[in-house]
Amino acid sequence: MSEPALRPESAARQVPAVPSCQWLQPLPPAARFVFHGDSRARAAAAGYWGVPFAADACRAVTIAARSTLWLGPEEYLLLGPAAQPEYAAAAAMAEALRDIPHALVDVSHRQIAIEVVGANAALILNAACPLDLGLETFPVGMCTRTVLAKADIVLWRTRADTFHLEIWRSFSGYVTGLLAEVAREFSAG
Repeated sequence: MSEPALRPESAARQVPAVPSCQWLQPLPPAARFVFHGDSRARAAAAGYWGVPFAADACRAVTIAARSTLWLGPEEYLLLGPAAQPEYAAAAAMAEALRDIPHALVDVSHRQIAIEVVGANAALILNAACPLDLGLETFPVGMCTRTVLAKADIVLWRTRADTFHLEIWRSFSGYVTGLLAEVAREFSAG
């Protein structure tokens, strides 16, 4: 029997430099897992991750420091602190689901996260994101895969004036540079 390939050291790779200012904050490294599974797999996995899987499309569920984000039919992004308990929970989940069809992939090293915060957060993002980010159409707790100009991102509204963005590391400079350029419009006025 081989041990699951879930290693905390993969999340400890050097994080690209992300500028920090009043409206843009880099978020700490995280444990990230992409999970694919039907309702039976999700029910079994939730007990190990400690967070239920959203039943509604494009919604996130958070308990304490762990979250599950609905990305597509039977596809979720699991987020938690980059700490040993998260990797242990994922390893236990993989072991428990051994006989249930599913996929669980550690993508901790692939992405970074930033937060766009403030009264102009939705306007700054909408300069390069095609979604309607009005609070009525993109409420707190909503999440989705989308694009920011030419970069694929996962966008999650965590508060009325706050968005969590999951970005592939290689696009971090592009995304933060683009957002900074857009934000200049608000500070210049």
